[in-house]
Amino acid sequence: MKRILIYIIFSAFLQPFTKATSYDPLFHTDSIFDKRIKTVRIHREEWNLSYPIIRLNSSDRLAFYFDLLDDHPETYYYTFIHCNKDWQKSDLFTSDYLEGFSYEEISDYRPSFNTTRSYFHYRLIFPEERLKPLLSGNYILYVYPYDKPAAPVITRRFMISEDAAGIDISVHRPQTEDSKHEKQQVDFTVNIAGLGIIDPFRNIYSFILQNGRWNNAKMNLKPDVYGSDELKYTSLSDRNIFRGGNEYRYFDIRSIKRPGENIERIDYRAPEYHVLLLPSNSREFRPYFYSKDFNGKYFIAVQEGRDPDTDADYLYVYFTLSLPEKPGAGKMFVSGLLADWTFGEENRMLYNPGSKQYECTMLLKQGWYNYEYVFINRDVKEGISSRFEGSHSETENDYHILVYYRNPRERYDRLLATGSINTLNKMAY
Repeated sequence: MKRILIYIIFSAFLQPFTKATSYDPLFHTDSIFDKRIKTVRIHREEWNLSYPIIRLNSSDRLAFYFDLLDDHPETYYYTFIHCNKDWQKSDLFTSDYLEGFSYEEISDYRPSFNTTRSYFHYRLIFPEERLKPLLSGNYILYVYPYDKPAAPVITRRFMISEDAAGIDISVHRPQTEDSKHEKQQVDFTVNIAGLGIIDPFRNIYSFILQNGRWNNAKMNLKPDVYGSDELKYTSLSDRNIFRGGNEYRYFDIRSIKRPGENIERIDYRAPEYHVLLLPSNSREFRPYFYSKDFNGKYFIAVQEGRDPDTDADYLYVYFTLSLPEKPGAGKMFVSGLLADWTFGEENRMLYNPGSKQYECTMLLKQGWYNYEYVFINRDVKEGISSRFEGSHSETENDYHILVYYRNPRERYDRLLATGSINTLNKMAY
């Protein structure tokens, strides 16, 4: 009976969106719409620090997790939305890209154990036989309460690749004098031999992601040299050049009994724990120093428990960045996957003129975290971390190449292939 009711409600919701239409663009981003939901993660199954990319018609699966900070569980369902290369809804019917049911329940959830803050931990491994994507491309994982399909609580991006083309990638310093010490150039060649691509210059679009981020992606790149078999991307002015940035700052809150790395102290103020990080200072003019990091990501772990999914507690973490004065008109943020690479009120820092520092408090689950400080000038969308973090051509980063193909006879963008490289080991992974 419950499933019949869900079908009726979901069908009513789905009908106006069966093909591409205009609706909230936030639905196409990594967003959380319910403040009770925290620690949303999506990655390759059993590979916590990987990126959400799998191969079409393979055994690859993705793991998706989140916590509901509440004393009682709620019933959530999920579906997939196919998007074009620019993350707008594709001009497809649901039946064109989904096999099986149009939605499914997230039935795997467990309560927290022995934590100061109660929560329920939800887990989903997909694709499943009952709900499986049929096409390559960009997808949105769309999670909603069982009775409110038009009001998502979580949206998450993931990609399915055909793995049909070969991609050779190299990363090096740019040749220009003003860029070679602080930036990285990503060159790549795409082998499309034997794929029957129609007008590759017009219909193939390549993207470059740095550390899995979309907020500084290089998008819709065209090759500077092309033929029927190869596309070369080497001399694209600054379109394939990134700021190298710096190795990410980090802290360890796996234990509530003894401070981990970069923790000044841990206080228990009933009913919760409060963690004060060591004060931060600007790194803008400091020389490069290598330290191993997770390229802005985090992983959940706990020392006083067995299962980090349900035994890790939530702690208030206090960030401070010492600056003698405000750096002008703009806003400062704590940035990284801990904030979904977004710039919102939860990770915005406020300047305290008395202590001459920026301050921010975030509620985070126990684990090991990377982060950086990003300043966004007024009326500028992209933040600049190099202003207080520095930027170096030696910095270790991950780069992903995404190659999309729009066949003129089809109504969607295929993800033809993906490739990746790490600047430290120069190896694809």
